Amino acid sequence: MTGQPYAEVIGDPIAQSKSPLIHGFWLEKLGIEARYDRCLVTVDGLADYLAARRADPDWRGCNVTMPHKLAIMPLMDRLDPLAARIGAVNTVVREADGTLVGYNTDAPGFLEPLRERLAETHLFRMARILGTGGAARAIVAALADKGFVIVLAGRDPAKAKAMLDELTTQQDHHAIDLAHFAHPTDFAFDDRERLFDVIVNASPLGMTGQPPLAFDFSHAPPNSMVYDIVTSPRDTAFLQEAREAGFPTVDGLAMLIGQADHAFRHFFGATPPRDGDSDAQLRARLEA
Repeated sequence: MTGQPYAEVIGDPIAQSKSPLIHGFWLEKLGIEARYDRCLVTVDGLADYLAARRADPDWRGCNVTMPHKLAIMPLMDRLDPLAARIGAVNTVVREADGTLVGYNTDAPGFLEPLRERLAETHLFRMARILGTGGAARAIVAALADKGFVIVLAGRDPAKAKAMLDELTTQQDHHAIDLAHFAHPTDFAFDDRERLFDVIVNASPLGMTGQPPLAFDFSHAPPNSMVYDIVTSPRDTAFLQEAREAGFPTVDGLAMLIGQADHAFRHFFGATPPRDGDSDAQLRARLEA
């Protein structure tokens, strides 16, 4: 006989994770007898953690956050094709026979709040992505698949170029130094009608306890959508400055909830409640 099914989120640090609130809310709404925890796992303890959980029939899997998204890949028995392509795993699922399968739900989770705009026909799509970590890999792959020309900015442009070469097939993407965006520009943007521009902070800059993100909005084409994946604080200085400059914004909770939706289906075999009222209640809980 087994006990209560459970999943969890792992990382180091992990106390700040909002994932237990999200999954707990959905389990409660659906009346599912299961739980979702958080677990501190160090780099040195990652292999032992997976070995122990693999032997636990109640464990449905885990979400994976910093610093394990790349390190956990060789410890999987199988990789979902999208995770293999991105080169990062943020969701591990234990199958009934103990097989561990690695998925990446960051990519579809990131795209979720952009669905309406992506359903439109555009003459051209361009994304300026700031950061070259594990989350950026998923975002680059997701936007490249949606026809975006990518400008990837990092502290090491060579690393950014290598990431573009690895994750995209087109040759018209660009890798630049992150510092390029810190200073004003007098570049005259052309008519952006029927174009879709996205500016994404995919770095930890601006997160609580991290240095601020230096970005001058003279680099943002008119009508750009500004997206920050940072969740603490929810309303970052980057988003505040974007709104003051007249740009529509998307906060990090949108991606966090979107990727959790896909993970929840894997863990608990159910569709989370995502109607407007439920999402509003969930956001209120996360922002409390």
